[in-house]
Amino acid sequence: MGWYFSPQSRAELIRELIQPSQTERASVTVIAHALRGDALWSVVEVTAKQAGVHRDLAPGESLRYIRCDLLQRSGGEWGYKPLDESMHPYRYSCPLSYLALAPEQCREWREGVRAWHARRRAPTAVEPRTPV
Repeated sequence: MGWYFSPQSRAELIRELIQPSQTERASVTVIAHALRGDALWSVVEVTAKQAGVHRDLAPGESLRYIRCDLLQRSGGEWGYKPLDESMHPYRYSCPLSYLALAPEQCREWREGVRAWHARRRAPTAVEPRTPV
C-alpha cells in the first residue's frame, strides 16, 4: 500500500486514524493506541455487520489486529502508510501489552517486538573510569 496525504496537522491526522468508524459492512474501533516516533500503533477491533468482511468472520462476530500507521510530513502535508502485523512491518516499537490484545498473525514479527523491548531494558555496559 502507498502513502495517503492530506492538508491537516499531525494531531488531526492521528485523531482521524484512531476515531471509530461505521460502514454498512462493519464497525471499527481502536481499543488502544500509542505513538512511538513516526509509528502510530493501534489495536483495532472490527465487528462484522454482514458476511464477507473477513473470511473467518460471521455477522456479529469481531476480530482484533495490531495496526502500524507510519506518519510522515511532505510538502506541508501529513500522511500515513497503513500496515498491520500480517505484513511484518519491520518496526518493533509496538507496546508489548498489545501482543496480548490481538491474536498472533506473524510470529517472526512478534519475536522482533519482544527482542526490541529486551534490548531496551538491558543495562548498558559502563566502562570503568581510569584515575587521572
